[in-house]
Amino acid sequence: MLYGALRQTAAVLARTLCRPTIEGRDNVPATGPVLLASNHLSFVDSVVIPLSVTQRRVRFLAKSDYFETPGVKGRLSKTVFSSLGAMPVRRGNARDAMVSLEMMLDRLNAGEACVVYPEGTRSRDGRLYRGRTGVAHLALESKAVVVPVGLSGTQEVQPIGANMPRPRPFTVRFGEPMDFSTGFDHLAPARARRVITDRIMDAIGGLTGQERVGAYNDHGAGE
Repeated sequence: MLYGALRQTAAVLARTLCRPTIEGRDNVPATGPVLLASNHLSFVDSVVIPLSVTQRRVRFLAKSDYFETPGVKGRLSKTVFSSLGAMPVRRGNARDAMVSLEMMLDRLNAGEACVVYPEGTRSRDGRLYRGRTGVAHLALESKAVVVPVGLSGTQEVQPIGANMPRPRPFTVRFGEPMDFSTGFDHLAPARARRVITDRIMDAIGGLTGQERVGAYNDHGAGE
């Protein structure tokens, strides 16, 4: 009930203040495991995507700080993020990254929908960076459908470094579902993950029109 109330309130505010454009929402299956693989421009991306999917609840990863801050503000933050579908994770090393993947895989195996950012962290210059193969690992292990997501304008809603969002228009495009459950057994596992990840990034780039970068995005740890 709390998730529904908070989601409805946030959705109304977003529509009223930002007047978003949502395209291809019906491409998100209403049931079964789904990976929403998106480009990453702003902190608000993890709120914008779940609010744009009306047919089901969507999970996303969020810094453990939002769940562990003491006091009234910390309790409020924990309540809001938990209710919106966030899962707390620690970040900073390879072990933390593996724990994050395992948490996401558990949710996918339970038939849920999850947001993942193959770039790993937010793009500071608006370009689309090379995807990390964790997204392919999740798709192969869970047999989840991958829906590419293209975000535009969210960096204006909450630029990097801004504490609060601003009323600016943004666009969310959901692409055609991609099924990687078969057809890759002839490839070595590492090669299969690379091929799948590149295809996902091509689909995201087709939705956003961003300039592509053939290197990984290593600016900071993201959120």
